[in-house]
Amino acid sequence: MTLAVDSLRFRYGKGEELFDGLTHAFTPGAVTALTGPSGRGKSTLLYVLGLLLTPSSGSVLIDGREASRLRDGARSGLRASTIGFVFQDSELDPHRTVIDSVLEPALYAGHRKRAMVGRARELLTEFGLEHRADHRPGQVSGGQAQRLAICRALLNDPPIVLADEPTGNLDRGNAELVLDALCGAARARDHTVVIATHDPYVLTRVDEVVEL
Repeated sequence: MTLAVDSLRFRYGKGEELFDGLTHAFTPGAVTALTGPSGRGKSTLLYVLGLLLTPSSGSVLIDGREASRLRDGARSGLRASTIGFVFQDSELDPHRTVIDSVLEPALYAGHRKRAMVGRARELLTEFGLEHRADHRPGQVSGGQAQRLAICRALLNDPPIVLADEPTGNLDRGNAELVLDALCGAARARDHTVVIATHDPYVLTRVDEVVEL
């Protein structure tokens, strides 16, 4: 599945305009890093790509189709079926168990919970978190929460994965584990993976870089 932006611009209210008419096609099967100084809009661009924000002008194209101007319901359905998102602060529901938080995207996409529990437990095991499945997010460390966010993003095997500073709270060993999973999703599954980052180590692992 292809992901591209055409003549993209974004502005928060009356603030500074971002992206300067960016046109770029992200490569399926590759990991692309978004880099640049603070304030250049790395995280904002991920939110625009993920159809959580609407550009001021220009387009987000998914499989060649203008996606950013769809009605709210259509955008939500497209997000649920095609996009996995790793938020910078993990965004885990404090009132639900870890495994229920990981399973959330499957429910949004219309899958039955029972059918996806096995996949969720496989991911938790892959990331060394199987012993935390029945804990609450408040009972796990920041690094574990970030790995849980990766599990959640990968649960539905989405063709587009967007990750906001996914190694920010991780030591090198866990950063390698996360990047192995993201790179594997791209290269083995031909998915499009986009990472917003300021981590020099991430830049040694990606295929392409877009500097904002």
